[in-house]
Amino acid sequence: MLASLTLARIAFGMQLQTVAALAPMLERAFGIDYATLGTLIGLYMAPGIVVAMASGLLGRRLGEGPVLGVGLALMTLGSCVSSLLPGTFGIGVGRLVAGTGAVTLSVLLGKIVADAFAGPRFVLAMGITVGAFPVGVGLSQAVMPAMAEAFGWRVALLAGAALSGVATLLFVVSFRGGDAPGPRHFALPSPRECLLVLLAGLVWTTYNAAYFGFLSYGPSLLSVRGAGAGETAVVMTLATWPNVVAVLLGSAAAPRLGLMRLFNIGTAAQVLSLLGFVLWDRPVLTALVFGTLGSVHSGVIMAVGTLSARPQHRAVGMGVFYTTYYIGGALFPALCGQAADHFHTPAAALLAAAALSVPALPLFWWHQRRAPRP
Repeated sequence: MLASLTLARIAFGMQLQTVAALAPMLERAFGIDYATLGTLIGLYMAPGIVVAMASGLLGRRLGEGPVLGVGLALMTLGSCVSSLLPGTFGIGVGRLVAGTGAVTLSVLLGKIVADAFAGPRFVLAMGITVGAFPVGVGLSQAVMPAMAEAFGWRVALLAGAALSGVATLLFVVSFRGGDAPGPRHFALPSPRECLLVLLAGLVWTTYNAAYFGFLSYGPSLLSVRGAGAGETAVVMTLATWPNVVAVLLGSAAAPRLGLMRLFNIGTAAQVLSLLGFVLWDRPVLTALVFGTLGSVHSGVIMAVGTLSARPQHRAVGMGVFYTTYYIGGALFPALCGQAADHFHTPAAALLAAAALSVPALPLFWWHQRRAPRP
């Protein structure tokens, strides 16, 4: 079962990055502007605004396994729709469908892994699944442009469908449910818990404004500057695949450095590497800094988000967390795209992403001030 969830997370990263990876080709094919490109990217996140809370509640009532199985099937169907329907409309509809499935994966994965593993094995299993996402992002950037050049962008979109399709089949045959599903007591978090979860969700949203801003508009900036597909693939791989090691090292260092200090280091590295990518013509170096130091604090954000509510309130709390995150995830790429259109360069989108990530610093400080001391 862990293999199916890991493969699903890889497919999630691959599907999310598809439009950004194929951006130069889609711009030529449809004559779209950067705002439209950002909207297409954000549509994958948009369903989470309404689906995050609902998927958690459905999982509690119907069972996490069946609901997640449907979600994985939607990821597969959505990629097929993007490939088969005409133009940007078809791409957008498909991303809405696939994004709906990806939301269920995000919300229910932790509960399913916790039911299957305990103790150190749970920590390792969660690390494997979380680390699989940037692998999918890097794989999309490395494989899809070449596949699109050889066979067309429609065939490239089907690669994400194939990966999630295999994950769906593996999950269906390997999942073993625990207790029979049924209605459970619905408990609302306290006002303090709601505030902490909301703050953590905003921190995660601002962190991802920089992360996905880089992944969404970095390829376009490299293309404008004359970089080929090979160089772009190397740069984007350096910005994503080292995340796996960086997250593990950051989580291990947090007890010694302190959460606030580690968070400040990671956020500063993230913002400065984005600025360096735009202003300094050293894309390999700045991408490497972004993918290592700029990612060390992501595990800390997820940890404080999870622990912001007591165990009996955690399902609803994480629904609030992810709803907050998905609202920002749907809006921020389009805002960055509008900046690129206004200034007639994708560099403006990256600068906007850097600016949107700066509020993470006071938000995290506020969270830590209000959080109960251990």
